[in-house]
Amino acid sequence: MRNPVGRALLGAVTATLLISTAAFAAQTEGLIKKIDRNALTITLDDGKTYKMNAETDIDSLKEGMDIVIAYDVTDSGNVITDMQLPDAEDAD
Repeated sequence: MRNPVGRALLGAVTATLLISTAAFAAQTEGLIKKIDRNALTITLDDGKTYKMNAETDIDSLKEGMDIVIAYDVTDSGNVITDMQLPDAEDAD
């Protein structure tokens, strides 16, 4: 006789492992070449596009700005998890 609780626990652990391996974190830096406010994406000077979340202060981003971003690579693309903008005195 099989243990239904054990099977459920095994299923939960397996699902967690699959979800945790679906994305991996990376970091990059570059100049912002394009900002698409409707799609919530930025394109860097290397041609790669990154998705922002809805809470991102898009007005603080400018084309030509140097930026450092951390992102997750997912099935839906490169999703920004953190970004570092230049200091106000560095941007002048």
